[in-house]
Order: sequence, then structure tokens, then C-alpha cells
Amino acid sequence: MTHPLIYLDNNATTRPDERVVAAMLPLLTERYGNPSSAHFFGAQVAAEIEQARRHVAALLGARDGELVFTSGGTEADNAALRGVLAAQPGKRHLVISTVEHHAIFETADQLEHEGTAVTRVGVDHDGRLDLDALRRALRDDTALVSIMRANNETGVLGPLCEVCEVARARGVPVHTDAVNALGKTPVRVDELGVNLLSLSSHKIYGPKGVGALYIRTGTPFQKWQIGGAQERNRRGGTLNAPGIVGLGMACRILHEQDPAVNERIRILRDRLEAELTQRVPRVRLIARGTPRLPNTTCACFEGLVGASIVMLLSDLNICVSGGAACAAGAVEPSHVLKAMHVEPHVAAGQIRVSLGRNNTDADVDRLLEALPSVLEQADPSPPA
Repeated sequence: MTHPLIYLDNNATTRPDERVVAAMLPLLTERYGNPSSAHFFGAQVAAEIEQARRHVAALLGARDGELVFTSGGTEADNAALRGVLAAQPGKRHLVISTVEHHAIFETADQLEHEGTAVTRVGVDHDGRLDLDALRRALRDDTALVSIMRANNETGVLGPLCEVCEVARARGVPVHTDAVNALGKTPVRVDELGVNLLSLSSHKIYGPKGVGALYIRTGTPFQKWQIGGAQERNRRGGTLNAPGIVGLGMACRILHEQDPAVNERIRILRDRLEAELTQRVPRVRLIARGTPRLPNTTCACFEGLVGASIVMLLSDLNICVSGGAACAAGAVEPSHVLKAMHVEPHVAAGQIRVSLGRNNTDADVDRLLEALPSVLEQADPSPPA
């Protein structure tokens, strides 16, 4: 018997909202003009893009002209780091945290290989950033601090207001990867105090392949993609009009969304965690007592392989994600849990459950019913 799909991986991607799809369709069929064209047909599309820009700006509390559309969160993260560094050739130092998304982590590694000094500020066992270490890390040649708003694996919220206060005292701009925070916790650029912010459409019930980078007016920034004067000469290339319109509609829906939606998700998440601890004695819930997103549970099953649990659940049409990588018979825990000093034999059994606005109590019930037998079948982690 085929089980119905239970989708609990909303931090990876979300199902596009029907209103988003409806807004995009005319741009794929009827109004297909190039928004950079001078004729009326292209101008109609350009007007829809600007309307979408206003919706994104309203959600963030930003000005329309401070937004640049990108192909997604990864491009926005790359652009933020490279664009600010390129605009300040006399400053060759970057500060990030040890729990950033790979889009930041790997870009920083590459920049380091190219000659930029990188300081990686640590976190405690609950994933909380060491603000004193951040203060000590700042130098006269620091070009940028990049600290994520919410961790994609654990949901832990970064102390952005405090980070910006520390950086501002030294005249250093701050970027935040808000890809997994937007829509789940308030993200307003003036309240946070950031200079740059990355977001992605497919995490907020919009289409894949589109995102945006917020760049506060006055922030040093150099164009990173050449080939045209689009986006006020900050990113060359024909704009993805259907995707941008979809992103705009997704942001409009979030801006108008009742806060009770996220409260309902939090209650659902808390019930899942409470019942998990009752039913599974060897589960460890990561950062459970730390300020975090209302939808995210990072659970580690001691002595088991998380990837095996993910695949066994997948066989039952239940979608969650893992954090450990398996290679050559070894289990390599996630860099996030390593940075949080979680023991390797615990971190190896990591899975992430991330709820969305389409999830119900029945979805959580199905996961809880399936887990006992799945854990009995899961591969044991190799000896330390």
C-alpha cells in the first residue's frame, strides 16, 4: 500500500502557494516580453517586476531601490561577500560564524584562498554566537561581518541586533543570510540594523531559481555580474520576470499573513518534540531551550546513522532531512553540530524536521507512529 506524502522538509524548500503560481502564469504565456525592451510589451513586464519589488521591500521594511533580484539565496550570499570586498580594496578581512550555510562558508573559504583573511567566530553548545569573540575579531581592515539570522539545521536565531551594534562601533557593515528566517520570524532591516540581507523565494512558498539581495543605501558594493545595466547597474542579465513576480506575490502573502500561522506551527513543533522525548529515550533535541525558529526540530538519535533514518522514512513517503554525510564507510557529522561541540556518535544520528503552514497534527502523528520501527531498522553508527 502506498502511503500519502508527508512533507516535513520545509527548510529545504516549500510547496509554491497557488496564488503565487496564478500570478506567474501570465508571465510564462501571455506577457513574455523582455523587461529591458523599450517597447510597450516589455514595459508592461517591467512594471510587474517593479510591483514585485515593492512587495519584497514592504515585507523587509526596505526601500524599493535597495533590492537587487538574484537567482536565489546562494547567489545573493556570494554577491554580498564579493561585492563588499571588491568595493573596499584596502580592506581584506572577513568575519563569519562557524555555523553559516555552505553558501557563505564555501565562499569564505574561496576568498581566503584568493588572499582575504577570514575569521570564523565560534558558538556555544546551544549554537549561540560568542559576541566577545566577535568583538575581538574585528580589525581596522575588516570589510564585512556576515552572520546568519537563523540556522537552517537547528533553527537557532543569530543575535543580529547585538552583532550590528558591535560592528557599527567599528564602522564595519553587516550582512545576514535570512534565507531560512524570512516568513518564520520577523525580518525587518531597520530593526535588525543590517547593511545587506539575502533571501530566497522557494523557502517562502514561491518558485525556485529566484531570490534577492538587500543593499542598504550607502553600503560599499561593487557589481558582481557583468553583461548589462539591469538592476540599476548592479547585476547584469535579463531578469527572470515570472520568478520575480512569484517572489513578489509570496512576499505579499507573508506580509498579510496572520501571526497566528507561525504560532500554530510552533505549537505543532513543541508537541512533536515533547512526544519524541517520551517515546524515544535516546533522542537528543539540539538547542531546544535556545531562541530559534518556530518550525524547526533538530533531533539526534545516539548510536544510529541519520542518513539511514532519512531513507527509511522516505520509503514510507515521509520526507525529512539529515545533517551528516556518509563517505567511505564513515559518518561525517554536519559542520554545524561540530561547531556546537556535539559528540560525533550523537551528531551522526542527526535528522531535521521542518514544518510549514501546510502541515497538520496528522502529519506529526504519522511521523511519530513510523519512527519506532524505523529506528529499529536504522544502521548503527560506526564505533568512534
